[in-house]
Amino acid sequence: MAAPRILSGIKPTGRPHLGNYFGMMRPGIEWQDRGDAFYFIADYHAFTTVHQPELLREYSRGVALDFLACGLDPARAVLFRQSDVPEVTELAWLLTCLTPMPMLENCHAYKDHQSKGKVPSHGLFAYPVLMAADILLYDSNIVPVGRDQKQHVEVTRDLAEKANRMFGEIFVVPTPSIVQTTATVIGLDGQKMSKSYGNTIDIFEEEKALRKKVMGIVTDSAAVEDSKDPATSSIVALYRLFAPESDVALMEDQFRAGGIGYGEFKKRLFVAIWETFAPFRQKRAELAADPAILDGILANGAERARAVALPVIERVRRATGLR
Repeated sequence: MAAPRILSGIKPTGRPHLGNYFGMMRPGIEWQDRGDAFYFIADYHAFTTVHQPELLREYSRGVALDFLACGLDPARAVLFRQSDVPEVTELAWLLTCLTPMPMLENCHAYKDHQSKGKVPSHGLFAYPVLMAADILLYDSNIVPVGRDQKQHVEVTRDLAEKANRMFGEIFVVPTPSIVQTTATVIGLDGQKMSKSYGNTIDIFEEEKALRKKVMGIVTDSAAVEDSKDPATSSIVALYRLFAPESDVALMEDQFRAGGIGYGEFKKRLFVAIWETFAPFRQKRAELAADPAILDGILANGAERARAVALPVIERVRRATGLR
């Protein structure tokens, strides 16, 4: 039996943060040993918001460097830029012609924009169709996603099944695999960590910047001697992602007992984050020192991705009458 084809993507709209690491990157690194893993840098998707060319290039390369530094092995997984496989935009157009408008009007990102009084671009409106093309172009069986992304895989399944009814079995119908992270990654302000909230901690923050961010985590006004509730603390929630269970339990007990201020707990959190990424930081510096290494990895990834994509798009062209 053939190994499952696994596909996931990460959008280069800034420097990857802890939410990206625990939500997509670390699970992706674990998945690379479970099947035929394809991971793409979603620069077409990023273009819905990032319109500065140099910034888009910088973010795209930075995401790739971070992913590789954290343990992605290009010998065991295919890492490539989305835009290096232009067939994805052709497939997106064909799928767009099969997509009912109400389906897209019901998608979360579009509804969220409307609820905030924003005017979405057509790119944002059609975002789920391009995501469907990303998945279907590589005959993907399994798509690891967070719960908030499950809808996109459901849209993909609906479009694949509709196309298969109309043109024969031209698409593999994918299955979502919900990524079970330890917890929602909490940002500096207590909300979910997100670039849009400006509350992120980047994976590879400089030491001084990381310390400043951690020490600036929002807390309540409890005094040093007061008992504190660990269940509502952003410090404890983040510490739990990095520290052994025994250390977390100790911090929780000390929260309840009182006698230690938030500043001391933040120092422990800083050390835990800094030490966790220390070996990755060294690997990233080595990769960044020779840009040709990353160029070669991405070029090889694009070649391997296109080797899968071209037969799929040709199959679709013939079935739909374009050949």
